[in-house]
Amino acid sequence: MKKSNKEMDLLHGSLWDKILIFALPLAASSILQQLFNSADVAVVGQFAGSRALAAVGSNGAVINLLVNIFVGLSVGANVIIARYLGEGNENKVKKAVHTSVLVAVISGFIIMAAGLIITRPILTLMSTPEDIIDLAVVYLRIYFLGMPFVMLYNFGAAILRSRGDTKRPFICLLVSGIINVILNLFFVVACNLSVIGVGIATVISNIISSCMVLYFLMREDSAVKVSFKSLGIDFRILKEIAKIGLPAGLQGVVFSFSNICVQSALNSLGSDVVAGSAAALNFEYFVYFLLNAFTQACVTFTSQNYGAGEYERCRKTTRLCVVMGFAFSTALSVVFYALGENVLRFYTNEPAVMEIGLVRMRYCLLMQFISVFMDVFSGSLRGLGYSLIPALIALASSCGFRLLWVYAVFPKSATFTTLVQAYPLSWLIGSAGTVLAYVIVSRRIGKKCGITGSKKVDVKISPANN
Repeated sequence: MKKSNKEMDLLHGSLWDKILIFALPLAASSILQQLFNSADVAVVGQFAGSRALAAVGSNGAVINLLVNIFVGLSVGANVIIARYLGEGNENKVKKAVHTSVLVAVISGFIIMAAGLIITRPILTLMSTPEDIIDLAVVYLRIYFLGMPFVMLYNFGAAILRSRGDTKRPFICLLVSGIINVILNLFFVVACNLSVIGVGIATVISNIISSCMVLYFLMREDSAVKVSFKSLGIDFRILKEIAKIGLPAGLQGVVFSFSNICVQSALNSLGSDVVAGSAAALNFEYFVYFLLNAFTQACVTFTSQNYGAGEYERCRKTTRLCVVMGFAFSTALSVVFYALGENVLRFYTNEPAVMEIGLVRMRYCLLMQFISVFMDVFSGSLRGLGYSLIPALIALASSCGFRLLWVYAVFPKSATFTTLVQAYPLSWLIGSAGTVLAYVIVSRRIGKKCGITGSKKVDVKISPANN
C-alpha cells in the first residue's frame, strides 16, 4: 500500500518513541481543546457570575450522554481502518474512510435533533437548580446546533489517527481554539451575551476545526483521501465498525448516565456546590485526556499490528502505554493538586465555591491514576477486537456501583464529600475487572497463535467476534 510522508510506521522498529510521538500531540490536542472549553467556563465565571459558571460547567454529562454512542463509532472506525492498513488492504481502507465520513455527518444531525428536543426535560429530571436551568437550556441548545461539525471532526481525526497522524488534528484544534477564546471574550465581555455568547463561540470554533480536518483529508496522498463523489456507506464495513464502536459507545454512555445520576445528586446540594465541582472537574479532564492519549495509542498500535499478525508487538504496546499513561497522568495530577487554590482562581474567586473545588481535587483528581489501568487495558481489548467485554465491565463498575452509591449510600450522609468518593471506588473496581479480562483474553490469543516468545505470528489472525 502507498504510504504518505505523514504516515507513521507502526509495524516496525522500536515502540516507546513512536508511542510518545503519537500520544503527546494527541494529548496536547485534547488538553488544548479542554483549555478552550475551560475558557468558556472561566470567561462566564469571571464576567457573568457563578450562576452562569454553573450553567455552562454542569452540562458535560448531558452532552456526553448523547454524543458518546456516536463517538464510540469513531473509535470503531479508528480500529477497523488501522487494521486494514496493517493488512495492506487499500480498497477496504477507502471504503471504510468514506463510510465513516458519511456516518459522521448523519450522526451529527441525529444528535442535534435529539439535543434540541430533550434539553429541558433532561435538565429538569436532573434537578438542575431553578436559578440556573434557563441559562443551561439556552447554552445546551446552541451547543447542539454545532453537532454535525463536532462529529465530522471526531471521525476525521480518528481517520488520521488510524495511520499514526496526531499532529494535524492538533493544528485544527489550536487554530479553532484560539478563535474560540477570542470570540468568548468578544461575545461575553464586549457584547454582554453571557452563556449565549459562549455557546455561539463554541459552535463557530467547531465549524472551523471540522472544515480544517476535512481539508486535510481531501488533500491526502494515501488511501485515506476523502472524495465527495466516493461518499457512501458500505454496510459490511459499517457492521465491522459497529462491532467495535457500539460497545465502546455504550461504555461512554454508561459513564455519562452514571455521571448524570451523580450530577442530579450534586444539583440537590445547591448552585455553589455545582459551580465548585464544575471548576475542579476541568483539571480532571486535563489529566484524563493525557492518559486517554496513551489509550488511543494502544488502540491504534494494537489494531495495526494485530492486522499484520504482529501479536507480540500488541502485548508490548499495552505494557508501554500503561507505564507511560500512569507516569504522565500521575505527575500532572500532583502538580494541579499542589497548586490548588491558585489554579481554581482561573474559574472563580468565591470562597465557598473554591472550597468545594478543593474537596473534589482531593478525592478525584489525586485518585485518577487508578483509571489508567481500566482505560489502557480497555483500549488494548478493543484493538484486539474485544470491545464488548470492557463495556460490560464499565456497566457494572461505573453505572451499577455509582447508582448504588447515589441511591443507597449518599442519602445516609448527603454531603459533597460522600458523593465524590463514588468515583475512585468505581475506578478501582473497573480497573480490577478490566485487567483480569485482558489477562484471560491475552493468554487465549497467545495459545491460539502459538506464541512462546517475541516472534511474528505465522497464522492469519481473525478479528474477535464478541
